[in-house]
Amino acid sequence: MQLSPRAPGFVANPYPAYAAIHRHGEAVFWEEYGHWCFAGYDIVNLLLRDKRFGRQITHVASRAELGLAEPAPHLSAFDAVEAHSLLELEPPAHTRLRTLVNRAFVARQVEQMRPEIATLADRLIDTFIADGGVELLSRYAEIIPVTVIARMLGIAEDMAPHLLDWSHRMVRMYTFARDEAVEIDANAAARDFASFIRDEIAQRRANPDDDLISLMLTRSARDGEILGDDEIVSTAILLLNAGHEATVHQIGNAVATILEFGLCPRAMFADRQTTALAIEEMMRFDPPLHMFTRYALTDCEPVPGVSLRKGETIGLLLAAANRDPRRFPDPGNFIANRTEGTHLAFGAGIHFCLGAPLARLELQIALPALFARLPSHPRLATTPQRRDAYHFRGLTELQLVWDQ
Repeated sequence: MQLSPRAPGFVANPYPAYAAIHRHGEAVFWEEYGHWCFAGYDIVNLLLRDKRFGRQITHVASRAELGLAEPAPHLSAFDAVEAHSLLELEPPAHTRLRTLVNRAFVARQVEQMRPEIATLADRLIDTFIADGGVELLSRYAEIIPVTVIARMLGIAEDMAPHLLDWSHRMVRMYTFARDEAVEIDANAAARDFASFIRDEIAQRRANPDDDLISLMLTRSARDGEILGDDEIVSTAILLLNAGHEATVHQIGNAVATILEFGLCPRAMFADRQTTALAIEEMMRFDPPLHMFTRYALTDCEPVPGVSLRKGETIGLLLAAANRDPRRFPDPGNFIANRTEGTHLAFGAGIHFCLGAPLARLELQIALPALFARLPSHPRLATTPQRRDAYHFRGLTELQLVWDQ
């Protein structure tokens, strides 16, 4: 398949391309990426869990053996953060670190945050409800998740602009055909972000509290484990980056879907049950993460006709899997009460999104609150423009207007 991830038509709407892949099979060699990609629901679900694949590769083979270049000096700070990231680790390191962090994100723990998230959403809506319009991403969608994660980590809320800036610059590293300027800027952001978190760690070590950074310092000792500062830095940055980037884009994508398709928020968000179903369909229909890559840890043939050598990359097209007609009938149609099965927007296997319960809760609060509070059904002031940032699908801005 030859298709630039930066082609304007694809950026605006990748789903026709996914549909074409489904018509011809479940795997395609994507020329621009130079590796095989998988789009079928069953195979993507399987490969997310398959222990023959992983996010790391140098733990089973040397760079020389794989023909990989040595790490770039101008990315040393960024690579140092990634070296201990849960998203990039494999067992046993991944198991150990995730076990220590997971307790803060289990559903019953997260549910206790419902009142404060609802209060935050209402407070933000109060700041623009009388204006007759708003740029929703910067005034609402960004602020909710970054504030919630900052509170969990015990970071002052007035640091949010800096956290967002560092995060946005680091996440650009995952865009297609990035240039050296992006890399240098991402490295600088990673260096400053890490320095800030190290200062936070020092403060908690001197004066522990009940926040997540303190717990990462104290629980490790209680469990007989030692979490190093580098691990805590990487984990805190991952939680801040992943904890708001995906949710911001999912809120934006969901609001755009509702307005572009003329859906009825009152019916979708009538109660917690209908809201929960509608949110799951939002994530299936237009999720923020479209590709998740893994390395082949051994020579293998995951599907007939696709032979992989150890060290090769594969792309798992999560959003395409969510539109697989063999799994989801009429996949291009938004069905608020769809019950065919679980989508893959959060991934699967050991790298299933740690923050999924929190992301679900934020969406279940933020979207109903917005449509319930605005004085009339909002409208799009301009056509939403998509970010040129595949694998992450989101909007550059979302301008809404409404009658007073």
